[in-house]
Amino acid sequence: MTAETSEPPAFLPGLELSRILYEEGVRPVLDAAHPGLAYAAARVGSGSEVLGFDTARSADHEWGPRLNLFLADADAAALGPAIRELLAERLPKHVRGWPTHFRSDAGNELDPVSGHMTATDGPVDHRVSVDGIGSWLRRQVGSPTAELGPLDWLAVPQQRLLEATAGAVFHDGPGTLTAARARLARYPDEVWRHLLACQWQRISQEEAFVGRCAEVGDDLGSAVVAARLVRDLMRLCLLIDRGYAPYGKWLGTAFARLPVAGRLTPVLRGALAATTYPDRESRLCEAYETVAALQNATGLTEPVDPSCRPYHSRPFRVLHADRFARALAATVTESALRDRPLTGSVDQWVDNTDHLTSSRLEVPE
Repeated sequence: MTAETSEPPAFLPGLELSRILYEEGVRPVLDAAHPGLAYAAARVGSGSEVLGFDTARSADHEWGPRLNLFLADADAAALGPAIRELLAERLPKHVRGWPTHFRSDAGNELDPVSGHMTATDGPVDHRVSVDGIGSWLRRQVGSPTAELGPLDWLAVPQQRLLEATAGAVFHDGPGTLTAARARLARYPDEVWRHLLACQWQRISQEEAFVGRCAEVGDDLGSAVVAARLVRDLMRLCLLIDRGYAPYGKWLGTAFARLPVAGRLTPVLRGALAATTYPDRESRLCEAYETVAALQNATGLTEPVDPSCRPYHSRPFRVLHADRFARALAATVTESALRDRPLTGSVDQWVDNTDHLTSSRLEVPE
């Protein structure tokens, strides 16, 4: 990839490219210029490669030999600019054929923010960030130590938690990053129970609307509600598995890796493809009962009957998912969560990609 028209080299997963950049490029420079420096080297944060979802298509912007360096906050402030400049001068121009220089497209009206790898004969405009670990964690999850209280957990989008806990750590001298990732690896038990209750509550609020829309001749509305329920069931399955759900682009990819996906995916596809209400209802009920059985298998509550039933006196079959919400909510003993309404976390009451990927975190009232 030595010219704009050259064929790109063979695709490597981005995490592997980051590891090679560290081991063959960054580490030798740091060892020579700053022997004994306490730092962590990782590939975390935004980017499909952090989640392990990157493909050859990812190479068209802000993908390539990238790395995150983390120092103590004081060291980052004192040494960060000099380290970035040092790496610009001494990093190899290519890693496994991929340029380490990224062209700025700030003046490109069609693509003003994306960086693209390109060859250079001068210093490389690299993608090795140098951050204070406390400052980065504060931006990422709202706490410089990654120690979150119950309400703090509700304020952090799951995408941000994934960015902090997925990816790979190649070196961690101080151990601070590794410890923070361990604290953020999954929801604490009480928060998990609360969020599960809230997710079942979301489903209970709309499960009867699929039939009601169809009853008044609004088949499009019925299908739209069914699609919302399918998404909520997918997110619920990830939560039951104690995983975090990524934002919309990667939700299906993450769901497909769950053990239940092989059995549930055809059912959910059937619900989305259904052209009549009876078929749509039948597929949704099969999905409800499958996920309800998963919930019972966690042992968090006494078993709740997972079978669908009529919606009061109306001719619609539903799960009455509120039964699971109530059972789970009854097991929450944490005072900050016990008496909260079942509206849940930011992901359960906000549906805006910019907000869910934002570093401006606020605890909900």
